[in-house]
Amino acid sequence: MTAVAAAAANLAGKQGVRVVVIGDPGTGKSSLVVSVATEQFPEKALRVMPPTHLPADYFPDRVPITIVDTSPSPEHKHKLIAECQAADAVVLTYACDRPTTLERLSTFWLPELRRLQVKAPVIIVGCKLDLRDEQQVSLEQVMAPIMQTFREIETCIECSALRQIQVPEVFYYAQKAVLHPTAPLFDQEAQSLKPRCVRALKRIFILCDHDRDGALSDVELNDFQVKCFNAPLQPTEISGVKRVVQEKMPEGVNDHGLTLTGFLFLHALFIEKGRLETTWTVLRKFGYDNEIKLRDDLIPTIKRAPDQTLELTSEVTDFLRGIFNMFDTDNDEALLPAELEDLFSTAPENPWSSNPYKDCAEKNVLGGLSLEGFLSKWALMTLLDPANSFANLVYVGYSGDSGSAFTTTRKRRVDRKKQQTQRNVFQCYVFGPKGAGKTALLQSFIGRQPSDALPTNGQRFAANTVELPDGTRKTLVFREIPEDDVRSLLTDRESLAPCDVAVFIYDSCDEFSWQRARDLLVQVATHGENTGYEVPCLIVAAKDDLDQSPLALQESTRVSQDMGIETPIPISVRLKDLNTIFCRIVHAAQQPHLSIPETEAGKTRRQYRQLLNRSLMVVSVGAAVAVVGIAAYRVYAARKNSSS
Repeated sequence: MTAVAAAAANLAGKQGVRVVVIGDPGTGKSSLVVSVATEQFPEKALRVMPPTHLPADYFPDRVPITIVDTSPSPEHKHKLIAECQAADAVVLTYACDRPTTLERLSTFWLPELRRLQVKAPVIIVGCKLDLRDEQQVSLEQVMAPIMQTFREIETCIECSALRQIQVPEVFYYAQKAVLHPTAPLFDQEAQSLKPRCVRALKRIFILCDHDRDGALSDVELNDFQVKCFNAPLQPTEISGVKRVVQEKMPEGVNDHGLTLTGFLFLHALFIEKGRLETTWTVLRKFGYDNEIKLRDDLIPTIKRAPDQTLELTSEVTDFLRGIFNMFDTDNDEALLPAELEDLFSTAPENPWSSNPYKDCAEKNVLGGLSLEGFLSKWALMTLLDPANSFANLVYVGYSGDSGSAFTTTRKRRVDRKKQQTQRNVFQCYVFGPKGAGKTALLQSFIGRQPSDALPTNGQRFAANTVELPDGTRKTLVFREIPEDDVRSLLTDRESLAPCDVAVFIYDSCDEFSWQRARDLLVQVATHGENTGYEVPCLIVAAKDDLDQSPLALQESTRVSQDMGIETPIPISVRLKDLNTIFCRIVHAAQQPHLSIPETEAGKTRRQYRQLLNRSLMVVSVGAAVAVVGIAAYRVYAARKNSSS
């Protein structure tokens, strides 16, 4: 993709750049618009010009521009607001000969754009430069404090429509602010590359460092130049580049070539000198968008039914094992937080730095993540957000496509009919009243104390591998469903579709706790029967180390028998007596046709269907007998006629 095509593609389907011109009355807006389109100063311009179009070949990027003039009058306020909110870039004008219009930039216009939540870059334009008093302070002195306060200002420029001074440049900078924005790349205050830009450039550097020696050789630099700019570098040019880097930053070059430090320094230098298009061309060549993440069209959307999920293939699992070992620099079979940050240093950010991934897997006492915990987090991310999972695989160096990265599971409805499943990752919803022990169960699954659980406003997940009696290993993902969220969850028809097994946990000491768990079980079972997304269910009697409620024990046993599921499983997290609960949960998920609770309404419907099927069978048999009888009579009648 050429730089021009990449820039055009980055407009996200738009036909061009839309530049909206705003400012106080009489600041020269309309004259500016006419002047750029006709290259002449209008003797008498309209108060508001109609939309003006600059063709694609007007500027080198070959992207057409639409310029929209506006009126600041109160009767046109709604139109002004709409245009600002639809703008790709805003040109905000003041008159060089009227200081009050300059003051109004920071007292009215810029705060107003913020109030309207306009996200477009702003170009400040001082019109009527030919009338500017020579005694006035320089543009840099005037604009510096304003730009300090309003970081959305991309650049400032003065022009004269009358003298045709820097008129095209106004719209060139406006277009450039859209195609090659500064804000995502560079922190003006710190005068340094922004972290996300550094991370993207680091990934690009690693991809171009073919021999993995930590430096770009002359050959690798030339390959990089050809890939990004379709033109080779001459040996003298390569030497010149390295010399510039070495003079300013000695560690930027070593015996093998240009180091990562030198590579980053070069891009900071390009940006400081206003050559943002160079860095943007490189980023876009490697698939980045304006937010410095991979473009959406590079992240495939894999269609699947609600009761299908995606799992990592063995190829990706082997790749992740290799990545784990590469970044386990101290060879302690765990990734410490610093090692994990290094692993994701080529991604826009560490995807596991926040919920639901942050505390979902087992760690050692130093906070290190084991290989099983590492793979469990990837399995969870693939289960919940396959697009994000694939993007991060690419960021950390995976070169395959989504077809080789993921496998799509069979529909759970089909699994139930076949009475088996081929899945390796199972999701278990954990229901129960407050205080029953849901969080304690999740925490014990990842080797932590219940008190270690941090409060969360969102959903809580726990992921780990479970070794079954036959030696096979499966990944189990727990999703805790807060009691208050059950009603809203079940308003979604497909809410149980991703669920392989459900656990209903209650405090075995508390009769009321059992009653709430029973109600939740009935609600979920009813939802499954009504939607066709029935799930195997288990009842767990928690806190078995304390005095049990005889009534709760008796009732829970009776209800489980009535609904056709396994009797309650007693566990004690405090005594670490979990009664092989995790294996039993996986076992239930592996038999998707069993342990499915049946409500009274469900039984009635099943009995009605059976009765109806028997009736239809009787009718069909009767009809068959009648047809045979008629056929026999016809044969008999035909023989009788022929004999007579």
